[in-house]
Amino acid sequence: MEKVIVTGGSGFLGKKVIEKLLERGILKKNIFVPRSKVYDLRKESCIKQMLQDFPCDTIIHLAAKVGGIGLNREKPAELFYDNLMMGTQLMEQARLQKVRKFVAVGTICAYPKYTPVPFKEDDLWKGYPEETNAPYGLAKKMLLVQSQAYRQQYGFNSIFLLPVNLYGPCDNFNPDSSHVIPALIKKIYDAKKNKEDHITVWGDGSASREFLYVDDAAEAIVLSAERYNKSDPVNIGAGFEITIKDLVHKLCELMQYDGDIIWDKTKPNGQPRRCLDTSRAEKEFGFKAKMDFDEGLKKTIDWYEQSLNS
Repeated sequence: MEKVIVTGGSGFLGKKVIEKLLERGILKKNIFVPRSKVYDLRKESCIKQMLQDFPCDTIIHLAAKVGGIGLNREKPAELFYDNLMMGTQLMEQARLQKVRKFVAVGTICAYPKYTPVPFKEDDLWKGYPEETNAPYGLAKKMLLVQSQAYRQQYGFNSIFLLPVNLYGPCDNFNPDSSHVIPALIKKIYDAKKNKEDHITVWGDGSASREFLYVDDAAEAIVLSAERYNKSDPVNIGAGFEITIKDLVHKLCELMQYDGDIIWDKTKPNGQPRRCLDTSRAEKEFGFKAKMDFDEGLKKTIDWYEQSLNS
């Protein structure tokens, strides 16, 4: 990698990916982060302009319209259209401009609703995704179809990664669009601050999730860009699962909140279980997650509390 475009490079994961690229010795002037106000990646003309303004050899495509269950239920059409148009047109223009490597970052939401645990990459097509996030998951999944088709017909070097839910400092804590860990941290923090005797959590707590610390995810992405050159999809995760119920209790303990937990069973759980088989990533490009989950949660909580007090 000499000149790299990182779409979504100003976001939560993107900033960490850029840190990893700089650590590798790539010059800051050779890393370009397109901003949506100038380059709307849903528009072909904007993508062409971006590649004209910054010719590159590698594209790491992180940009996505994404959120938790609430946003997926509220705006399924936008999530489908925006993600599909960004990815499909970007890969096509990258091929036409002879970009040497395209790293497509998908989502665990692409897996079928009832995938056997741990999820193996070969199970991706064995059913329909969980309904609340299917439009988003399928839009991102089309990048895998495109990647494999382009390698077959054009010899285009693109790869497709499937990361689990990310968390860490600088995450999105907006309750309208945040994922489960920042949403819960904010909920518990507010309840503690306001001396409320309970918090209300969606679902019944039985669903399980796997979480990956953002620094680990960034390292996996950069390693794959350096070392992996196949279109077979690759899971990126930490290789463990925890129920939402256990996660809530763990966060309450770490944040020293002793109020009651009320489960709103009128709200959806989302996919019943999520846990990845991460052996392919280790075998193909030597990635294995390093951050201890409790330690990662403490770092995330500390950052959030400090950000409110600064």
